[in-house]
Amino acid sequence: MRADARIAWSLARGSDRREWWRIALTAVGALLATVFALAAITVAAVRGQVSIPFGNGLLNQPGERAGVVVALLLLLVPVLGLLGQCARIGAVHRDRRMAVLRLAGASPAQVRRISALESAPACLAGSAGGLGAVAVALAVQGHTPPATAWVAFVVVVLGVPVAGALVSVLALRRVVASPLGEVRRVRPERGSRALLVLAVAALPIAVGAYALVVRGSSPAAASFPMLVFGLVFLTGGGAVWAAGASAAHLGRRLTESASPAVMIAAGRLRDDPWAAARTHAALLLVTVVGIAFVGVREVVLADLRGKGVHRAADLAFYTNGIDLAGVAILVALAISLFGLAVGTAESLATRRRGLAAQAAAGVPHTVLARATLLETALPLAPAVLLATVGGMAVHLAYTAVAAPGTAPSMLPLLVPVAVYGACLLAAATSLPLLRRMAHPAELRFA
Repeated sequence: MRADARIAWSLARGSDRREWWRIALTAVGALLATVFALAAITVAAVRGQVSIPFGNGLLNQPGERAGVVVALLLLLVPVLGLLGQCARIGAVHRDRRMAVLRLAGASPAQVRRISALESAPACLAGSAGGLGAVAVALAVQGHTPPATAWVAFVVVVLGVPVAGALVSVLALRRVVASPLGEVRRVRPERGSRALLVLAVAALPIAVGAYALVVRGSSPAAASFPMLVFGLVFLTGGGAVWAAGASAAHLGRRLTESASPAVMIAAGRLRDDPWAAARTHAALLLVTVVGIAFVGVREVVLADLRGKGVHRAADLAFYTNGIDLAGVAILVALAISLFGLAVGTAESLATRRRGLAAQAAAGVPHTVLARATLLETALPLAPAVLLATVGGMAVHLAYTAVAAPGTAPSMLPLLVPVAVYGACLLAAATSLPLLRRMAHPAELRFA
């Protein structure tokens, strides 16, 4: 391990401009993860009933603070997805280094460890920056956390680089570099793990539905959160599977299309159908949560107005908490969209020699640009549709329990449309890079 660390440090110091982009993105992801984790620790360290001038007393009671802590911790999911995208960028840009290491006798597992250890210094720099930002914010507010919170701060700052390295290993677990420099992704053998995951997700749904329908429990009971988390997990996982399965199906069906852009996009989807699932995983989960949140928000606000809560101070307490949850979802969506843009750019950089060959053969730039957008749009459409079904299921379940007889709101249906459009815009941000990657000069790297 010590020799692997020395090699990783030497490779990081000799990085070129593309590698420094990867290091910078990794540091940003580590900074975000550190800030969210330290903020959660700071809120959790507050004990008892206090008076904090934030969100109309949202942090005054222990129950509300627990919800804020959970929301901050859930924001780590898209950040870890972003770190995984950054790890894949590093692996692709270093394929020749992998080949040299393989020729020198390194095993594929050792190459993956070296690639993961290259992310550790960047993660450490990002976590240190996150600690500095949180410390400055606490000093400005005049709040001093207890000693146990500072111990947890140190654990987080040191643990984020370890987590970044583990995410890199997980992202690269099926990548194998041959001694001749070819990078390929080994597909796992099919097994029964998918059925096990579905069974685990279906268990809380069954328990929650039984308790709500048969026992007549209230929404505040523990059965309703089990039902919601089960639905979100099941539909989120199903949407990720739909992205990969639809990419494989469309890749096989559309390779003989009359449109050149569709043919090129279908060929890419056929070669690596699960790349879309990896890139869209966190995004689809955020979509399910966002649709459910908009629906539940409409029901809660209608219920508050129906109970006669019209005073601005009283209503602001509830609306501020709900709106802050919405802000957290928007932050998670922004991070997921950024990860999508990074994944699209990584895909273009991976295929730069093929893109240059197509451009040199006379394929117009507009055709390559449309193919790049179609590569995102085609597998994402059925996945977003399934995510919409899951989010609306949560909305309908909450409406049936909290406000029986009330017509469900159709406002959540605008969320998947907005998310789909935002995904296409995020993929379009890589089009300036496409012009450079498709330049015939890239053929010299072949």
